[in-house]
Amino acid sequence: MGEPALNPEERFTYKELKTWPEDERWELIRGVPFRMQSPRTVHQRVLVHLLTQLGAWFAGKPCEPFVAPLDVLLRDDPDQDEDDVDTVVQPDLLIVCDPERVKDNGVHGAPDWVLEILSPSTSWRDQTEKRGLYEYHGVKEYWVLNPDTLDLTIFCLVGGRFAAPQGASLRAPVAVGLFPGLELSLTPP
Repeated sequence: MGEPALNPEERFTYKELKTWPEDERWELIRGVPFRMQSPRTVHQRVLVHLLTQLGAWFAGKPCEPFVAPLDVLLRDDPDQDEDDVDTVVQPDLLIVCDPERVKDNGVHGAPDWVLEILSPSTSWRDQTEKRGLYEYHGVKEYWVLNPDTLDLTIFCLVGGRFAAPQGASLRAPVAVGLFPGLELSLTPP
């Protein structure tokens, strides 16, 4: 997620985020902006291979995969005006099953499934703050992937909370619990 704003006390909303330069990628977590850094090539290779598998599997199905950069607006109150939203993230890979959540400017509300690919600048935040956000906002299944080892941590929402994480490796097919019949795998980078 990169570096936070220079003044960590200052808070922003989606209204301000929309005015920032289009060639810069930012996330807001509870109003604190984090500039997104360019990913490593291994990150991009993994992302392309997974998106290809998801695109083929979801063809003709109601759920739809998306890839960053794409704003996901997470409202604390469903009636909150989009300009006032202070949490806007860009998951590496996501699946949305409710077409009403997909708007021209991004996804409004929690995706059904999210995968974050770890990088040196995002690892801690993906495994702590963003995990907490995804749990709070109702992401049903959250995967965290180490692109160098293909080790995977899987969090599944049970009763409004993430159950104990499960470990796996994408070196072999891994079932996506939310979508029976869908398995993902990768060859080592």
